[in-house]
Amino acid sequence: MENELTGINLETAGSFLQIVSIRDEWIFPVKDPQNVILEIQRREINADIFSFAQSIFDREPRYSYHMEWDNVAAIRLSTFDEWFTKKIHQNARNKIRKAKKKGIEVRIEPFSNKLVLGMMDIFNESQVRRGRRYAYYGNDFETVRRGWEKDLEHSEFLVAYYESEIVGFIKLVFGDMCVRTSGTISKLSHRDKSPMNALFSAAVEMCTSRNYSYLIYGQFTYGKKSEDSLAQFKRYNGFEKIEIPRYFVPISWKGRIALGTRLHHGLTGVMPKGLTAFLIQARAKWHGKNGKKF
Repeated sequence: MENELTGINLETAGSFLQIVSIRDEWIFPVKDPQNVILEIQRREINADIFSFAQSIFDREPRYSYHMEWDNVAAIRLSTFDEWFTKKIHQNARNKIRKAKKKGIEVRIEPFSNKLVLGMMDIFNESQVRRGRRYAYYGNDFETVRRGWEKDLEHSEFLVAYYESEIVGFIKLVFGDMCVRTSGTISKLSHRDKSPMNALFSAAVEMCTSRNYSYLIYGQFTYGKKSEDSLAQFKRYNGFEKIEIPRYFVPISWKGRIALGTRLHHGLTGVMPKGLTAFLIQARAKWHGKNGKKF
């Protein structure tokens, strides 16, 4: 972040309930939450709740705001050799070797029209991914370009090729001793060549060579969902679940009511865990049968 106030990147999510947060808070952690709240008010942002997480380096709760435990999937980085020989599953090592034998090549590339077209080719391969409608499916060139040109001043793209075809990519966003992944995706038609494993291998090699402390790949588990195939992929590739405090600060009367009733997590926040799991499975089955109707 350029500085705590003028350079801050605020994002608002939700329709009925507006929750504002800081983009890239895991790699640019909040230093003074009260200053951020004042900045939200100064900008006259229509927000009901301000949500922020503590740094991955500072996991003891420090503030008196409403707190819940959040989690990130992260690799504590030291050397590439330690990651490859000690932190990843044998299955992941085999897939990294297989990717190389199958001809997968990973390159660092600038953001360009060629890369945007390759990304669109991947996005439009399937309307459904991981049991739900894929948000980037069908986006036009300008929409993709605008969506992925953010943060280029502190980002790099790792691109996986099979021969001359782009078959996967990872956007790495570099912060204060931490790096986060964005857009980790590969072509389903080349899954047998394990391009994602090759991309993560290249990402760890890059981050360790630059002496970063953590590589973060989203959350390890989301909401009330139990570990799924994505969580298993993360575990096999050396990511661990690290719990950090997350705070929710009400800004409006609506935000105060939502926190009191747990509606700041949406309807799933008040649903039993079993019912949430059932609905997720039902959605995946429905999309599997009706994906062509979108």
